[in-house]
Amino acid sequence: MQKAVIGLVSIIIWVGTACTNRTGTESSESKPNVIILFSDQHNKKVMGFEGHPDVITPNLDQLASEAVVFDRAYCTQGICVPSRSSLMTGLTLRTMGFINNSGHTSVMDDAVSMASIFKKNGYKTYAFGKRHLRDAIDEGWDVKKGHSYNPDDDDNYVSWIERNGYAREFAEDWAAEFGKGPRGSSEFESKIPTADLGTRISKLPEGFTMEAFTAMETIKMIKAHAKNDSAFFCWASFYRPHQPYNPLPKYMDMYDVSQWGDGTGSGSGIKKPANFYEPTENLPPQLQDQRNGGNKVWNMDKAFQDEQLWRNYIGGYYALVTEIDHHVGEILKALDESGLDNETIVIYTSDHGDFVGNHGMVEKCAFGQNVYEDILNVPLIIKYPGKTKNGKRIGELVTLADVLPTLIELVNMEVPDLKYPIQGESMVDVMLNNGSMNREYIVSESWSQAAVITKDYKLGIMLDPTSARKDLDYRDFGDMFFDRSKDPLEIENGIDDPTYKDQIDLLMKYYDEYVQNTPATGKDEMIEKLLEK
Repeated sequence: MQKAVIGLVSIIIWVGTACTNRTGTESSESKPNVIILFSDQHNKKVMGFEGHPDVITPNLDQLASEAVVFDRAYCTQGICVPSRSSLMTGLTLRTMGFINNSGHTSVMDDAVSMASIFKKNGYKTYAFGKRHLRDAIDEGWDVKKGHSYNPDDDDNYVSWIERNGYAREFAEDWAAEFGKGPRGSSEFESKIPTADLGTRISKLPEGFTMEAFTAMETIKMIKAHAKNDSAFFCWASFYRPHQPYNPLPKYMDMYDVSQWGDGTGSGSGIKKPANFYEPTENLPPQLQDQRNGGNKVWNMDKAFQDEQLWRNYIGGYYALVTEIDHHVGEILKALDESGLDNETIVIYTSDHGDFVGNHGMVEKCAFGQNVYEDILNVPLIIKYPGKTKNGKRIGELVTLADVLPTLIELVNMEVPDLKYPIQGESMVDVMLNNGSMNREYIVSESWSQAAVITKDYKLGIMLDPTSARKDLDYRDFGDMFFDRSKDPLEIENGIDDPTYKDQIDLLMKYYDEYVQNTPATGKDEMIEKLLEK
């Protein structure tokens, strides 16, 4: 088996000085293109350049070596729609009111999206792949081609795969988690068995996965823009390595899942996570429930009796990362061959992570995980040709909400009047001038847990699960505290250790400060609606 040399999920912003005068802008100033390469549920450590012993990601590794890498980038909530919405608006989840992927508040109607800001500044805007956004946050696209069936899109993957005659093969992939085909397909009503840990080898031909669709449309767009001088903003969003875990045989064969190995990467089997056997009672209630077999798709109780199921899932996850890496390489190659590489900002990131067997867990366990590094710490890589230092590592605390203000400053865009001012902060001074964000802490907050994160410590505060399962009492479980300088695996909960009392009190003070200074417009509205039910 090959040794992984490159990291998998990270945010890459590649900004170059445009050498032509773009037409359609509000001024004659040249504007760089911007492309965000985005994956879903990518654990930051599952990349070669991060020192992972098994995963193979040569293209992302190369990109990271030519860019600035943010080691301490975090999502504002470890769930898809809320996290993506912070990226696209620069707002916190407290202000927007997201509790999970569903629900609605007035803030979601009035927020101004990243695409809308780019469009106002004369950019042609594109979204290819999984957007998973709501209301005004999904506005501003000139062209949008998603993965899911959506009559408002210009095209979508489900319709494309139907036209190409592979509806059944994709339905079998989709059913590994959902037990039926995808909405909008001829197989939607088909009853197809789920798979252990949501993992099943795909029967699709290479070039027909959701990832291939995203790359294909992005490359077509790049080639079209090589023939004109208009600036573009593109969000190229991959569905994977999110579940269901359906790797192609080509990529799965790169990983030996027949046995646990020692991490040497020489055909000895994939390495078992160091905290794989963490005691179940250490975990928050929802994670305990799933570990004990509370979810019959994930059936972790069965997997602990047959660890081959765990290896299939973990190896499948690595294989999906490697496929994404391949398509990232193809997109970057297209930029190079089209002559647009030196005038294009490229961002590669993910909305949140995946446990990948850490803590003996699968996927992200959306309700109850908003404390663990595996879920909250996301890759962020930024390349600015001629300005950023190759391979520079930055340890500043940043969040996905900081990406929009960073792009606004880099591109020098005009911003419309905003009802809800951007709450993220630009990272440009940190990237280009060795500056500092001057942050002592950041907060990632869900309905059940608020994580207060500092340089060395993390406090997980259990909140009132207003909309959650009433049989899982989070407050009775209690808060969590980790000294990450001594316990990077986050298995020693020091909340009751008197040694840490001063640190715990300080992080609690930080959270109180955050609550006082962050408008809860949407959160208050959402809770009010929930209490009416």
